[in-house]
Amino acid sequence: MSTYKRRFGDRKEGRLLRSLPAFSKFIPYIMPTRNDASNQYEESFEVSDVDRRLRQLRVQGYKGIGILHFIIAAYIRGVSMLPGINRFVVGRRIYARDDISVVMTVKRSLSVDATETTIKVHFEPTDTIFDVYRKMNEKIDEIKASDENNNTEAVAETFCRAPRFLLRFALAIVRMLDYFGWLPESLTEASPFHGSMIITDLGSLRIGPIFHHIYNFGTLPVFIAFGAKRHSYELDRHGNMVDRKYVDCKFVMDERTVDGHYYAQFLQAIRYLFQHPEVVEA
Repeated sequence: MSTYKRRFGDRKEGRLLRSLPAFSKFIPYIMPTRNDASNQYEESFEVSDVDRRLRQLRVQGYKGIGILHFIIAAYIRGVSMLPGINRFVVGRRIYARDDISVVMTVKRSLSVDATETTIKVHFEPTDTIFDVYRKMNEKIDEIKASDENNNTEAVAETFCRAPRFLLRFALAIVRMLDYFGWLPESLTEASPFHGSMIITDLGSLRIGPIFHHIYNFGTLPVFIAFGAKRHSYELDRHGNMVDRKYVDCKFVMDERTVDGHYYAQFLQAIRYLFQHPEVVEA
């Protein structure tokens, strides 16, 4: 198995894509920020089969496994088939990320005044829904069981101790270091703005999803929000009334990483996985 040898211009978390067409390399100069380049997409995925399979897994001992784990597993499987989704743009250059890192905000409890923090979980392209379940639960349990701040909160508190003018100056330095790929790995690991994808589960709050902006700082190219499951009574092809379940998902994506056709192939792959949930188990 060949291993990639780092070259000048690569970043700690990814390699510079040098063989892209000239127009692709030019686009980040026309749209220098992610909000300039964000595309929004929404789809309702039927989850009747997924929900049935998840109930079976919960009976088998996977307590709490749910739509969140499935969507992350489907995203990972989609990236394994279409790795261009895992690209990111920094410093007006396009990079291929080395791993799949998912960011998520977690409340320590569901009370109104409960504190919240972020977690970042690293995955491999071969990970199944069972790997997602294990890795996510380990991180979430670690956060909920501890009253101490994690790395993200510790870094934020350190910065916020400084006077405002020093904080602005420090963040300007951080942005400059990130632009050139010189930001220490310890900071990128603690940063909730550096990763493959960020996801929010609004279904746990019993509301629908929103189009959440992607951040200009950092490397996150995709934001996924999904809402609570809903029922829809429809006629099947035989004219019989059936009860189907849906989950509404909204995607905000950085269009500078890949073209629209590539994103469409990825979203079709996600739709296929919702229709064939067993695929993410192997």
